[in-house]
Amino acid sequence: MSSVKPQILIIEPFYGGSHKQLIDTLIDSLNLTDYELFSLPATKWHWRARTSALYFSQLIPPEHNYKVLFTSSVLSLAELIGVRPDLVTCRKIVYFHENQLVYPVREVKKRDCQYGLNEILSCFTADIVLFNSNFNRNSFLDNVQPFLNIQPDFKLKHIREKIEKKCEVLYFPIKFHAFPNKRRIVNVEVDVDVANLEQECLHLIWPHRWEHDKNPTLLVEVLLELNKRQVNFKVTICGEKFPKVPEAFEGIQEKLGAKLVNYGRLSREKYIETLLTGDIVISTADHEFYGVSMLEATYCGCYPIAPNKLVYPEIYPKVNLYNTPNSLIKMLYNWCRYPGPFRRNRDKFFQSFSFDQYSAKHLVPRYLDKMGT
Repeated sequence: MSSVKPQILIIEPFYGGSHKQLIDTLIDSLNLTDYELFSLPATKWHWRARTSALYFSQLIPPEHNYKVLFTSSVLSLAELIGVRPDLVTCRKIVYFHENQLVYPVREVKKRDCQYGLNEILSCFTADIVLFNSNFNRNSFLDNVQPFLNIQPDFKLKHIREKIEKKCEVLYFPIKFHAFPNKRRIVNVEVDVDVANLEQECLHLIWPHRWEHDKNPTLLVEVLLELNKRQVNFKVTICGEKFPKVPEAFEGIQEKLGAKLVNYGRLSREKYIETLLTGDIVISTADHEFYGVSMLEATYCGCYPIAPNKLVYPEIYPKVNLYNTPNSLIKMLYNWCRYPGPFRRNRDKFFQSFSFDQYSAKHLVPRYLDKMGT
């Protein structure tokens, strides 16, 4: 057995979804002897944020050779370093998939401010703070002072200035090379086949978490209105599903009937197969800091449609963004009526949209550079 001790300590308290996807992508480019990973399953998020620092402080070996500590903002880094001061000499990197200063809650009065405060303290403790988008970084920094002003009897000042110099944007690396590539211009010799393809009804895909911040209510409103107008379409509603189904989805299978071709979470293989049959991928999100599923679906050939807010203007052209529910309905209605012209328009989109800046091949070396490898 090798006596070489790993120099990279990776901690992920919420090892699932995009958090897991990031870690797995990074360690694919590391040797097994380079790193040690400590993680917890992606459940009970609030308790992970509260207690994971104490939990990991008991697991991480006291004798080590760690030079780098990489973790997500779910971990309270300040607490971990407080109880494990031997880790203070590591280059401490915190990655923000989202931020709690602006994360939507059902009732503002019930927001637990401790999570946001932990993130601010983690930024103070870290050497490098990485965000997955400019929107994430800016929304965090712009809300540091308003968030701290909630404190009733004294004011904390100049906190943003001390954090900002550590903050950088490093997009989430997506392994596009692992996907079949459906981005192509229709180019076949048999004209009748092209005509049949162009007239086939559009397949709409909504691949998001089934939670309130992804606004399933708006999705249902749009789909039922399209159905009411008697345009032809089919739809997939997939993404991460939880025991409590959104109230808006109740009865949706009966209301849409055969038009709802997939309903519920799909296996990874089936998910990719479905994306490859899609025409349009839709976001109705009230909050989105990056949108991995949108970019994955787009890479597989779906034309992206998203709100003209949040992270989306940073990634997609203006023509792909809608301002109101009515504009989304109008857009989809017109396209569903004329699938041929839509598909030709989609082909033009793929001629100009570049995925390179979001690809793992482009981004992983930059992550490794931050780690000093």
